[in-house]
Amino acid sequence: MQDTPVEPWAATACPLCGQANQCAMEAARANGTEPGTCWCAGVPFTAELLAAVPPGLKNRACICERCARRAAGIGGGQ
Repeated sequence: MQDTPVEPWAATACPLCGQANQCAMEAARANGTEPGTCWCAGVPFTAELLAAVPPGLKNRACICERCARRAAGIGGGQ
């Protein structure tokens, strides 16, 4: 994991692993549609997980389901 992001960082990429984060909010923003319910509504985000996001990427991109589930000790994810 890099401490400093390569600019520009895609808002659709997980700031921890770089894979697609499948964010419903970003997809809706990109498509000009109303957002549906996102997968993240059903997964807890631990303080440790949020602290792992590099400072330059905080509030710029969503963590992906796989990273969130792994940190929460929940199986599954894409």
